[in-house]
Amino acid sequence: MNILFSTLLSILVLGPITLWPGMKAPDFTATTTNGSKISLHDYKGKSNVLLYFYPDDLSRGCTIEACKFRDEKAKFAEANTVILGVSLNNQTKHQEFTTKDSLNFPLLVDTDSTICRAYGVPIMMGKYATRWSFLIGKDGNIVQVYKKVDPRTHGAEVLQDVWDYNKMQK
Repeated sequence: MNILFSTLLSILVLGPITLWPGMKAPDFTATTTNGSKISLHDYKGKSNVLLYFYPDDLSRGCTIEACKFRDEKAKFAEANTVILGVSLNNQTKHQEFTTKDSLNFPLLVDTDSTICRAYGVPIMMGKYATRWSFLIGKDGNIVQVYKKVDPRTHGAEVLQDVWDYNKMQK
């Protein structure tokens, strides 16, 4: 059975993938803004990961959210957490977004929606990822799932959750 048929069958039979805290985060490998490849397992045992999905580079809400993460990146680093943004945009558009807004974290290319599908993130109009986020602990398990995201306050919300999670791990 090929992977596409298998995926379609599981969606029809089981419904969309639903991930929740405590589950193992699906691994992935993706091209970043600068053309390098990274995988989720690169961070296992080393740092927490905020994997945030957003609809479109250079759009108003996505720019607000990305700039909030950019401005708080040092606080995330202090909390041993890396930020990875994911959309269905290509590397060229990611580079334009990164340059225009001086983004200081990688954006991941997911033009074929592989990462979105692995995390159960809905695709709107066939080309826009829904604004969802996953906080993943350094053990590779999901700490928190965010499905109601306000781009203006999401960074602060996640940062508080990271600090709370880190305290529980000591």
